[in-house]
Amino acid sequence: MRDRAGARGRVETVMRRMETALLDGTWRAGEKLPSERVLAQDYGVARNTVREAIQRLAARGLVASRAGAGVFVTDQLRTGFASPWGQLVADHPALRDDILEFRRVLEGATAYFAALRASDDDLARIRALMDELERTRESDDKGAEADADAKLHEVIAQASHNAMFLHLHTSVLGVLREHITINGTGLREQNADASGLLLLQHRTLCDAILARRPEEARTAMQTHIDFVRARVGEESGLLETGPTSERAMWPGSPAPKRRARRASGA
Repeated sequence: MRDRAGARGRVETVMRRMETALLDGTWRAGEKLPSERVLAQDYGVARNTVREAIQRLAARGLVASRAGAGVFVTDQLRTGFASPWGQLVADHPALRDDILEFRRVLEGATAYFAALRASDDDLARIRALMDELERTRESDDKGAEADADAKLHEVIAQASHNAMFLHLHTSVLGVLREHITINGTGLREQNADASGLLLLQHRTLCDAILARRPEEARTAMQTHIDFVRARVGEESGLLETGPTSERAMWPGSPAPKRRARRASGA
């Protein structure tokens, strides 16, 4: 009886550690898990303990086995929050500004904590993606540039080492990218200077994180989001209100106009 209880306790402990790796982005959606042998060595347990922990995670839809290929992380943790919002964002442009306003706060925080907590591996990924942004900008490959942009924001969220920041970041950005492509080719093709300004903003942001200057990182991220809000507002005809739209924050960014609000607050 005691041996059985001890075995259950070991499975539970391993499962919790694996859940942590899923939550904090150590194992990303679509990524293959290490082998049972490697995990058993890492956790200091028998392989059958690891196997049972994986089976429990699979039963909850967090991982899935592929015959002959191994065990892979599903996107279960990165979906669900955003999906009911998709059509609403498409049908109600005013909601886009609300989400971008939320994104300003959220991503400002992820940049701040990334500057404080990023590991050496996190910093290496940030440098690599900044280099990729530079290369795609030089080759004028707007699609690849947009993809590197999105990955950079994701890596910064992971570098914050806060599971809730990462989950909310992924969910909210999924809504935005799907419907208004603010990190995609649409914003970069809107006018000739947008791509260069976005590159400058990302370089300033990454420099602050790499130098571990959290306040500067937060300010750089929020300034970047202010620019995006202004440009998305122009594109959609959505006229922004609020303190972040009172002035242009980057050279070449036009001052957004006011939007009249109805008495109902809509």
